[in-house]
Order: sequence, then C-alpha cells, then structure tokens
Amino acid sequence: MTSGGNNRLVLVAGFGGLLLLMAFAGIDGLQTLQQIEVSNDTIREDFQLRTRVLERIRGDVYVSGTYVRDYLLEPESGKAEGHRFSLLETRNDMDEALSRYRHLLNAQEAEPFQVLTGKLAAYWHVLEPVFQWTTEERQRQGYVFLRDEVFPRRQSMLGIADQIRDINESQLEEGRRKVAQTFSQLRRRLIVTVGLLIALGLLLATLITRKILALEAETSRHYEEIAHARAELKQLSARLVGAQEDERRSISRELHDEVGQSLTGVLVEMANLSTLIRSGDLAGVEEKAAEIKRLMENSIGVVRNMALLLRPSMLDDLGLVPALEWQAREVSKRTGVWVTVEADGVSEDLPEEHKTCVYRIMQEALHNSVQHAEARNVKVAVRQEANQLLLSVQDDGKGFQVERERGMGLLGMQERVSYLGGQLKIYSAPGQGTALRVTLPLTETQAPTVRQPA
Repeated sequence: MTSGGNNRLVLVAGFGGLLLLMAFAGIDGLQTLQQIEVSNDTIREDFQLRTRVLERIRGDVYVSGTYVRDYLLEPESGKAEGHRFSLLETRNDMDEALSRYRHLLNAQEAEPFQVLTGKLAAYWHVLEPVFQWTTEERQRQGYVFLRDEVFPRRQSMLGIADQIRDINESQLEEGRRKVAQTFSQLRRRLIVTVGLLIALGLLLATLITRKILALEAETSRHYEEIAHARAELKQLSARLVGAQEDERRSISRELHDEVGQSLTGVLVEMANLSTLIRSGDLAGVEEKAAEIKRLMENSIGVVRNMALLLRPSMLDDLGLVPALEWQAREVSKRTGVWVTVEADGVSEDLPEEHKTCVYRIMQEALHNSVQHAEARNVKVAVRQEANQLLLSVQDDGKGFQVERERGMGLLGMQERVSYLGGQLKIYSAPGQGTALRVTLPLTETQAPTVRQPA
C-alpha cells in the first residue's frame, strides 16, 4: 500500500475512532443519567412509602393508648363500648400496616421489626383481660393499669418505631450516597473520555498539520522542479536550434567542399576528355576516363557516408545489431578507438522508435568517448529481456563529474529515453572512465520473440 493510502487509512481510522468515542461517551452519559434518575426516584418513592406506613403504625400505637385510657376511665358502659370498638379498629388497621411494612423490610430492619411485632402482640395480649372488666373494676384498677402497663409499653413500642424510622432514614442516606457515587463515577468516565478525545484530536491535528506541511513542501519542490524543467527546456530548445544550424552548416560545408569540388573536378576533366577525343589521343582519353571515375566514386562515397550518418539504411534494411556493428567499425576505422559490440538475444522486429533510440544513443556515446573522453577502448552491450531492452556503453576514458557537466548530447539522450518511458543512468568520475546504462521498457505487444544466439 502506498504512503498516501496509509495516511488516508490513518485519518479515516482516527476520525472514526473520535466519532465512536464521542458517541460512546454520549450514550454512556445518557444511560448513567437515566439510571441515576430512576434510582433516585425509586429510593425516594420507597422511602416515602415506608415512612407513611411506619407513621401509620406509630399513629395506631399512640391512638391505641388513648382509646385504652378512655375505655378504662369512662364510667358509662355505652361510651366505654364505643372506645373499645375504636380500639379494635385501630388494632385491625395496625395489623394491616404491619403486614404491608413486612413486605418492605430490608435486612437491617428485620430484627427491630420482629421485636416491634413481638411487643405489639404482647401489648394486645395484655389488653385482652381488660375488656372483661366491669365498670367498678375499670374505675378501681384502670389508672394503675394505664400507668404500669399501657403507657410504658406504648412508649417502648414508639421507641422501636423510631429506631426503624432511623434505619429507614439511614437507608435513604445510603441511597443518596450510591447516587452520589454513581455521579462521581460518571464524572470520572467523562473526564477520561474528554481527555482521550482531546488527545486523539491533538494527534489528528498534528498528523493533519504535518501532512499539510509535507504537501506544501512537496508542492513547492514540484513547482521548483517544473520551473527548473522549463528553464532547461528553454535552454535545450535554444541549444537544439543551435545544433540544428551547426548540423546544416556541416552538411553544407561537406556538400560544398567535398561533393561540390569533386563535381567541379569532374566537369573540368570532362572538358579535357572532350578535347582529347577531338584530338584523337586515345591513351589520354583512357587516363581521363579513369580520373573521372575516381572523382565520381569519391563523391558517391561522401554522399553515402553523409546519408549513413543521418539515418543508416541498414537500420531499416538489416536491423539494429548490424547497424550497431557497422557504426562500431566506422568509428574504429576513422579514429583508431577499439569498439566492440555484444548483442544477447536481440530481436530484429523491435519497434522502430526503440531501434532508433538505441542507435542514436550509441552514436552519441561513441562521439563523446572519442572527442571528449579520449578513450582507447569502448564496449557496447545490448540485451533484450522479457519486458525490457538494455543498452550499456562503457569506455576507459578520463571520465567527468556527472552532476556538473551535462552537455547537449547527454540532454538529447535523456530526452529520447524519457520519451519511451525508460531510464538513463551515467556512472563516471575523473580518471575512472564512463559507464552509460539505458533501460527501455517493452510491453507485451512491443516485445517480439527474441532471437536465439547461434
């Protein structure tokens, strides 16, 4: 995966994680708040219900003592019976409240409630004989019974009821403490979540900032490269125009000095031959004819050499390898530099642009080796592989500094190779010769069947 793909994946994962963390924090906070609200309502409702039932029991205990007092101190039998009936209703109401509170008990209230229930049972058991007393017995023993039995027991039961109320209030306080603890846990989780969000946000901001700065630097570098390439292109265009003019001048000079003079000589010799024919000097005619033939052959040779330098016909007629070998022989013949060519499995059906590129690069490399490097030996190697064509030119010349010395020939080579999507690499140093490596890609349609060496 590319660096850009990795950066995009990191950004997507980072923003996705940030959104998921925010969503999780929001959902967790809402659920916790809802839980706190429900718990708080439940605790409050339970406390209020238990308080109402407990107050009902306390009220019935207190009222029962009042009814017993009124019953014992009432001299009239009818009114006393009414107090007894009210007392029995109070007992029934108390029993119902006790039964209801029994379903609301918790572990801490079980023992006090059991004690309260026992005392209430004993209390009602003590009151049962009273209901059998006559009016005189109630008047004679009622006050003592109230003082020694009813009021102390009522006060004791009210104390137990207060104890249960205190436990109930402590349960309410415990519920509040749990709610506060839940709030504290929520606050801690929110702090951690917000911290993570801030850290992740800072990390993403840092990553994005670095990416933007890197893009700015890369854009600036590309702009500089484009500006430099434009400047080089302008310089190359100017140098190409100059090279074209130099080439035309050289061709013009060759035509004028070599071909023109040879043809002028032919005209002069033709005039002399005509004179000799009219005078009947057959020996002179034969000599002049030979001279004319020699001049014509020289002119034809000059024209052929110029044509071969411009575009060797054997590159079209015979193929790449014979053209390279001819070029090597010609250079060796003219300059005395020993040039060897090695070809490994190179097909004769290569695309024309590839053959031309290889030929021109070898031609320019040999020119540089002879004219500038002062080499004595040059080795040229061409090899065709499944998907690429390789060219190597290596000499034993004086070498040069590649980064500083970039002539017109090297720029032309680079342009030819770049046009075909290939690579050109030059290895050289002062006193160590020069090695040139060219790699030209071949597509499946461009790569013909390679020629097997004999």
